[in-house]
Amino acid sequence: MKRRIAEVAKQVGVSEATVSRVLNGRPGVAESTRTAVLTALDVLGYERPTQLRGERARLVGLVLPELQNPIFPALAEVMGNALAQQGFTPVLCTRTAGGVSEADYVDLLLQQQVSGVAFAGGQYAQADAVHTHYHRLVERGLPTVLLNAAVGELGMPQVSCDDAMAVEQAIGHMLSLGHERIGLLLGPADHMPSRRKLEAFRACLDEAGLGVDPEAVAHGMFSLEGGHAGAVRLLNRGVTAILCASDPLALGAIRAARRHGLAVPDDISVVGYDDSALMQCVDPPLTTIRQPIEAMGRAVVELLVKKINGGQVPAEELLFAPELVVRSSTGRVPG
Repeated sequence: MKRRIAEVAKQVGVSEATVSRVLNGRPGVAESTRTAVLTALDVLGYERPTQLRGERARLVGLVLPELQNPIFPALAEVMGNALAQQGFTPVLCTRTAGGVSEADYVDLLLQQQVSGVAFAGGQYAQADAVHTHYHRLVERGLPTVLLNAAVGELGMPQVSCDDAMAVEQAIGHMLSLGHERIGLLLGPADHMPSRRKLEAFRACLDEAGLGVDPEAVAHGMFSLEGGHAGAVRLLNRGVTAILCASDPLALGAIRAARRHGLAVPDDISVVGYDDSALMQCVDPPLTTIRQPIEAMGRAVVELLVKKINGGQVPAEELLFAPELVVRSSTGRVPG
């Protein structure tokens, strides 16, 4: 008990005497401090005293991939702020290579009796991944909302950016600059948003009367290294422009082009996806597709809170329109 009180006091930044007064239901503690102490108990995994269990803080799990892509910290900030405005406490769960798995986080959140869970960039978007932990959430009836495209059988509400529209905007921009040999750099082959982008890519080039070279489509991990490796394959096919499925992939592609002695955009044009923080500050400033992160993050919270409060939320996908942001990484086709 003494160690628990000390840990909670350190977590909240109050004295152990204050924590003791809260746990024993004594007066003389500000309501905000009392709430913070009870929330700290939940977050640290301690059971509340019996007389306080009916006042369990309303926790919501935010499960995100590793935060190397700046788009995910931005999402966490938007959703966390929106949850706080609704009286919920966000519990941020971020995955790392070799660290705690998504399924393990689900177990932890269930133990903490969270009110709901929001996922971004999770295994639900990978057709070949294990989805058992999502089915457990459905069986428990725990309100859950997914950000971006998911495999079909989960039956959960989704908030997504329109991948087809994004590709149409990017390809239209490249065609207007005279590019006809366009490469596509995607995430893993079983990644649902990447599959949607590939389908739209083929449709756009067919409509433009251009054939799709199967070798002008590359798959890789969503990272600088993945972008570099995939871009090397596309550059060897002689493409003059590359559309990437994330900003880190695009930065990796630019690095690959430079190591091949090519200038961006004079020799090769590159388009990213997300418009994450600082993309206007890289060299050259990145032309990219902007996801409406603020609106999407708030929509996730709105749907989740509605479900938590007993409202009916259909297991449908809410699509948001992207925006092409033209900067300096794209130019007219060489020659």
